[in-house]
Amino acid sequence: MEEPLFTVVVPATTANLGPGYDSVGMALSLYMTVQVQGAAEWNVHYDGEEYEGLATDDTNLIVRTIQDVAGRHGKEVQPHALYVTPDIPLGKGLGSSATAIAAGIEIANELLDLSLTPKEKVRIGSEIEGHSDNVAAALLGGVTVAYFVEDELEVIQLPQPVIGVIILVPPNALKTSESRGLLPDKLLHSVASAGNAASNVMLTAIALGDWQLAGKMMEKDVFHEQYRKPLLQDFDQIRTFCHELGAYGMTISGAGPSLFIAVKEGLQEEIAEKLEKEFPYYRAIAVTPAPIGSTIQKDA
Repeated sequence: MEEPLFTVVVPATTANLGPGYDSVGMALSLYMTVQVQGAAEWNVHYDGEEYEGLATDDTNLIVRTIQDVAGRHGKEVQPHALYVTPDIPLGKGLGSSATAIAAGIEIANELLDLSLTPKEKVRIGSEIEGHSDNVAAALLGGVTVAYFVEDELEVIQLPQPVIGVIILVPPNALKTSESRGLLPDKLLHSVASAGNAASNVMLTAIALGDWQLAGKMMEKDVFHEQYRKPLLQDFDQIRTFCHELGAYGMTISGAGPSLFIAVKEGLQEEIAEKLEKEFPYYRAIAVTPAPIGSTIQKDA
């Protein structure tokens, strides 16, 4: 294989962190790498069986994003070959679609020399994805909080969290559209107020580095957890066991079906091993928050 023109690296993400529904995201130290080469037509090559069913032509999400970004700026982009190495479980609530969109934005920005600002990238990604939580974290890294309503976007990064993370990944995938279909159209004002308060306290605690409190608030979601957890095997038992192990908190990763567990920094490997032994249905992946979002790498 010839040397790539450049390589894009994008982190996985978890979204919501419980009550931060559709607005909070965290980048994780699992990555998708995309090598970009010249070609006569668009073709996408995936390394790994899990991604074999995805489109490999110009209908691929990465390619469609590249073309979308080009079209927004009145430009045409020549075909390229993309060689994708993903470490991110597909369809498991770890932002695989947002990762693809972020990669497409970065590739278009590089190929067309657009000089997009970080906020411009997040806006494009949010408009393509339909919400900002995963794509903001994938592009910016760390913990991000976004307000994306109609044509208004605001996004901030919180201080880098000093924690360990465990992701419990089940064998089954779950489409975000299916998971969203489980949610009610309306919530009582009093219920929504309680959820809003939990989210506010959680984000303040994260900003202050108080993960004992942040973890407690993570588990007080009212917007989605109770409607989705019946699809998640051993949910309540896992949460109880996490508490026994001293975890800060456990919640659904994004729309599911994976679970996100925050623990003291340095304990993630040990706790992951215990969780996998106790709940063998899940694969336990020990990671850390990724401080840096999508990057472009070029050979010197």
